[in-house]
Amino acid sequence: MAHSWGYGPDNGPETWCHSFPNAQGDFQSPIDINTNEAKYDSSLAPLSISYDPSTARVILNNGHSFNVEFDDSDDNSVLRGGALEGTYRLKQFHFHWGSCDGHGSEHTVNGEKYEAELHLVHWNTKYGSFAEAVKQCDGLAVLGVFLKVGKARPQLQPVIDALQLISTKGKEAPFQNFDPSGLLPSSLDFWTYKGSLTTPPLLQCVVWTVLKEPITVSSEQLSALRGLYFNDENDSPCHMVDNFRPPQPLKGRVVRASFQ
Repeated sequence: MAHSWGYGPDNGPETWCHSFPNAQGDFQSPIDINTNEAKYDSSLAPLSISYDPSTARVILNNGHSFNVEFDDSDDNSVLRGGALEGTYRLKQFHFHWGSCDGHGSEHTVNGEKYEAELHLVHWNTKYGSFAEAVKQCDGLAVLGVFLKVGKARPQLQPVIDALQLISTKGKEAPFQNFDPSGLLPSSLDFWTYKGSLTTPPLLQCVVWTVLKEPITVSSEQLSALRGLYFNDENDSPCHMVDNFRPPQPLKGRVVRASFQ
């Protein structure tokens, strides 16, 4: 099966290279961000993020994570600035997380993982569609946000509350009037590098922007993510945990920082 990849011992990240040649490419993600080697770049523009809550459409369990998807037919929800040239429209966001008491971020900082990681996925409007954009080296812009356990994030709660509607693979529900900017930290200092999707087919089409400052979520909010299932409702239950890819070799790439 072309889509039989997952995060288990038989179909997890170590096996992806057998079906997806990009897995061993020179621009794979995620990476470990070594703060001593990241280069401050004064030419990086400040990030400009403008999200319209009315563009939120649906929340769905795709068997690997869950997506909150947006209407991307116009420039109502966009990302600009940073290392990006042009305008990138918000397509969806999703999370990666660990198991109980485990750390599940994809990117690491000086070898250390956070509890979870949020990815806001945008596509470059100069290519006309998401499908065309993924074929280009600057086609996608993913904004990464680290999550750590602390105070609850009230802005995340509508997402958490909706998870009960999509517990198993293939389930979806309307999800409207949601502003994802409420999931961003107060500081927009960032690292940026050239990389890939972190899930198959691992296309090397992503300009990554990883925010330095994490947001806090409660242990209860994090536990709700682990309450989802990889399987559809007719299969034996398998909790959705540890849905992350380990850091990949940097292979000479330079990570740039917007801050000193």
